[in-house]
Amino acid sequence: MSRADREAAARRIMERTPPPVPPELHREAVRRGTRLLRRRRVALRVMWLVLLAAAVAFTVWALTVRPWVEPPSVTTPPLTGW
Repeated sequence: MSRADREAAARRIMERTPPPVPPELHREAVRRGTRLLRRRRVALRVMWLVLLAAAVAFTVWALTVRPWVEPPSVTTPPLTGW
């Protein structure tokens, strides 16, 4: 089959009138799409809420533990009785 024949066959397939769509199919597609969008919106909100909670927890931990402060040295005994 040559390229021209393949193009002609593809054009014939695309130019055919599509079969009529049942009305209940449209309603079902809209219902599923609405449900999918609602689930996606809820998932995004939950993700942002978890991210915010993690940021708050990290901030509270950092302020209480203060990991940037060097711990006191315990290798040398304190000098007393001079």
